[in-house]
Amino acid sequence: MSYPGIESMRPTYMGTTHMVAAGHYLAAEAGYRILEQGGNAVDAGVAAGIAINVLLPESTNFGGVAPIIIYLAESDSVLTISGLGRWPRAANIDYYMEHAGGEIPKGILQSILPSAPDAWLTALERYGTKTFGEVVTPALQLARDGFPMNPVTYGGLLEDADPATGTLGRWPSTREIFMPHGRVPPVGSLFVQSDLGRTFQRLADVEAANAHLGRPNAIRAARNYFYKGDIAQEMARFSEEQGGLITYQDIRDFTVKIEAPSKARFRDYEIYTCGPWCQGPVVGQVLQMLEDDDLESLGHNSPDYLHLYAEAMNMAFSDRHHYYGDPDFIDVPIEGILSKGYTSTRRADIDMTQASGRMPDPGNPWAYQSASKGDRRVFSPSHAKPSPLAGVSAADTSYTCVVDKWGNAFSATPSDPVSETPIVKGLGFVMSGRGYQGWLDPDMPSGLGPWKRPRLTPNPAIAFKNGKLFMPFGCPGGDAQPQGMIQTFLNIAVFGMRPQKAIEAPRVTTWNFPNSFWPHTYLPGRLRVEGRISPETCADLQRRGHDVEVIPGLSQTYSSSVSAITVDQDSGILMGGADPRRETYVMGR
Repeated sequence: MSYPGIESMRPTYMGTTHMVAAGHYLAAEAGYRILEQGGNAVDAGVAAGIAINVLLPESTNFGGVAPIIIYLAESDSVLTISGLGRWPRAANIDYYMEHAGGEIPKGILQSILPSAPDAWLTALERYGTKTFGEVVTPALQLARDGFPMNPVTYGGLLEDADPATGTLGRWPSTREIFMPHGRVPPVGSLFVQSDLGRTFQRLADVEAANAHLGRPNAIRAARNYFYKGDIAQEMARFSEEQGGLITYQDIRDFTVKIEAPSKARFRDYEIYTCGPWCQGPVVGQVLQMLEDDDLESLGHNSPDYLHLYAEAMNMAFSDRHHYYGDPDFIDVPIEGILSKGYTSTRRADIDMTQASGRMPDPGNPWAYQSASKGDRRVFSPSHAKPSPLAGVSAADTSYTCVVDKWGNAFSATPSDPVSETPIVKGLGFVMSGRGYQGWLDPDMPSGLGPWKRPRLTPNPAIAFKNGKLFMPFGCPGGDAQPQGMIQTFLNIAVFGMRPQKAIEAPRVTTWNFPNSFWPHTYLPGRLRVEGRISPETCADLQRRGHDVEVIPGLSQTYSSSVSAITVDQDSGILMGGADPRRETYVMGR
């Protein structure tokens, strides 16, 4: 039976005061609790983000990554926090070729410096209003007292526990937490992470002991206890015992950076993302490529629309592959990539009758770049035409976003599953395994190097309309992240859908590029299509040369799980959407 106004599986959550969306319903509750206690968007976002680190260990971890983008209403400014760790100084390609068989193996040799704690605490110290003790309380309670194991987390951990293919049982420190009694705790059982709870308590105790210095300095003391104090020493000892490369000096010297965002335009909208040390600018590049097309006339999810979208994604992913990397080490032509002249040129190269069939050649954004450090390579022949490589696609990570009653916004994409590198014994978290997004190719902009950051998939975003806050949005899903974000954005901005309907709408994901995760699966021409898209559309896409693979239902594995909050610029009404593809949830009032 159909009812007027019901347009999605979940209701569009609406409110007038504040709202939080998160990758788990208890994380959304954690952020909402802080908002109700008078906290701002940063306070609530940090609370939700750390809670996610507890609740979704198959996807995120407190010692992992957490790129953040923040809008501050009072100063009308947008900033990013580069919650991405660095390779230890002893790491280099020669070491991995000689000691790891030319692989980036799962385990301690995948570890880079933990960045999420610094990102959360820096955001809170600089832009929050609450203490760390206040915002960590929900996460601490969930870790110490436990929470009911949910089906998604159970399924992810169970897959990682497979003795033939998984790694969860490989390391004693991980096994004793996530496989007590030799198995993953079943759905509905109480799951406790006592060591992680004690770590949170230690940090809160340090903050409390330094409260006389004022809130920001007390939070900084807790941060320094993690990176310069006892916890840093414990991490360094564990790395050495496991044969890792991270040292105490590496940990002590690490810090996240506060940076200006990357920015692109789509009609009346501005899209802000983190920089090219992650894949965030792909979102803006593709939207800007499509800005002048009459998408409305093409029709939502029509063959022409999906073909155009997929080919624009392929263009942007080729540019990502050939140009993106750590700007501290690589001259990335991001100004050129996001210039209107360049995106128009890339759009003109799309053939509406024929799919590219392989990753397209990169463009030459240097022609649109006003300045560089002197390295104006277009691309290196060694990786211009990668060979096909079969494999699976990683789908870890989570997401949270907040809009508060003052008009501030917070958008963050925490990540790093517990299955990539061992839990640090006694601390309850991993040292980020994000090294698996590295490349053992010195010609690659994102090639491994000492103190260099691997190119990151997590990429939060915030959109503005006519200069006013419109929508924080993001998702997990590896290389599917910008794809889910772009399709959701277009569903809202072009086709007028409410956030929940826009998020639930069927999607396609292209895989016509080397995957970001080691060993960098490459499936030339592959286009994965959710099964709710018509067979006739799939057949049309196949005729154009796409290698169509139909994925049943709402895909958790091959798609992304978007959350978003829109702000009506006339009424101020907030509308939130949370993806049923995973355990996402939205709360507000």
